[in-house]
Amino acid sequence: MAVIQNSKIRSRESILLRGIKELPSNFVYFGSQLVLYCWVGFTIFSFIWIIVASFKTNRELFSQVWQLPSSLQFGNYIKAWSVVHMGTYFLNSVVIVSMAVLLILTIAAPAAYILSRFKFRGNEAITNLFIAGMGIPYQVLLVPLFMLFKQFSLLDNRLGLVLAYTGLSLPFSIFLLTGFFRTLPTELEEAAAIDGCSEFGIFRKVMLPLASPGLVSAAIFNFISLWNEYLLALVMITTDGKRTLSLGLYALQGAMQYTSDWVGLFAGVVIILLPTLLIYIIMSERVLEGITFGAVK
Repeated sequence: MAVIQNSKIRSRESILLRGIKELPSNFVYFGSQLVLYCWVGFTIFSFIWIIVASFKTNRELFSQVWQLPSSLQFGNYIKAWSVVHMGTYFLNSVVIVSMAVLLILTIAAPAAYILSRFKFRGNEAITNLFIAGMGIPYQVLLVPLFMLFKQFSLLDNRLGLVLAYTGLSLPFSIFLLTGFFRTLPTELEEAAAIDGCSEFGIFRKVMLPLASPGLVSAAIFNFISLWNEYLLALVMITTDGKRTLSLGLYALQGAMQYTSDWVGLFAGVVIILLPTLLIYIIMSERVLEGITFGAVK
């Protein structure tokens, strides 16, 4: 009996000591979760408040800060869309960002496939070069880019901005897609090669469809970052009719502050944020698709 009691006491002591040792890690875990939930809640609350404020009048905005509007003021969006040409800026952003994302994926996908699936001299060095390019802030490259684009007459040109976006986004995109291509099973390549498929055919018909979650992820990340980009567009674009939506928001801010029309400014913010939010909600599930896990039985 004494032996059994001693073993029970030792087991209780070991459980207690284990709980004491795990206490700091549990505290850090719950603390980080609390901070994350608070940040997400604050972000969602701020976005909802901006949407609600965009449907108020200026009087209601300052006198009834936390209340719903008495009637929906859709005229705020009409003013934001037409007064400072937000419709033109929106169309410019759609064209420029869409062309840039398409060009990024067209270049990054085959480059990442070759770097991840083929072994040749300099493979590792080229991969590390792209990774190093991710650490260079594009603000450092503004002056060289400005001089280069001026030499080739690409300043104040939508095509020039597309090329600038593409070049600066390639390192991250290639790095992201390289990781996806490396996870694809080699058995599929071997089976396609046995069936007589060429290298380009293997890439286009087999590997590229399987890497679609990576392509969607790269498209989403690049679209969101380029849609909200401001500094490069400010330097490269000078004509009002060629400005992007982020530059248009700055012009809207000046116009609405001059007339004290804050609800119109909130409407412009919603116009900018809504497309990226909708695209992320609609396409984010594609990122989580486990296509490659069930490809080989």
